[in-house]
Amino acid sequence: MSSVTKSNNEWIEWGKAIVIALIIAIFIRSFLFATSIVEGESMEPTLEHGERVVFNKFVYIFGEPERGDIVIIEKPVKNYVKRIIGLPGETIEIIDGELFINGKKHIQSFLSLDAIQQTGNYGPIVIPDNQYFVMGDNRGISKDSRNGLGLIAKEEIIGKSELIIFPFSEWEFTK
Repeated sequence: MSSVTKSNNEWIEWGKAIVIALIIAIFIRSFLFATSIVEGESMEPTLEHGERVVFNKFVYIFGEPERGDIVIIEKPVKNYVKRIIGLPGETIEIIDGELFINGKKHIQSFLSLDAIQQTGNYGPIVIPDNQYFVMGDNRGISKDSRNGLGLIAKEEIIGKSELIIFPFSEWEFTK
């Protein structure tokens, strides 16, 4: 076999490997995982402006969003990162910053006392089927189900935040 033929075969093999790698990367990005950059301060201190998060697109294909999940919401103008607070069929009410779900006080251990005090009053509201009530963790400034985003349809939830990957010093799972 000549060295030219051997060289051509190597290039063909490298080309195949690159094409396969690209197909796998596109599949993973389209159906399993993607990244999003947090814009604004509405999820502080959990997520800060400029952080890049990996979100899981696959998790809701076979499962339902759960209370406490940090989700990526796709809207026509931009995407939002919020926390699911209320599920379909539940009654949500906020009295003096305290969250009540179906009439029972719900403790939000991920919030500071200051954030709870800035939540204000809301509701009561019954969440329809296939809809979710979301809020940012920085309640005083968050655009969410209380004041602008409204209830979120399941189809608008494109993934669950799993991991902060940038800045590198902040690597951690989202909670």
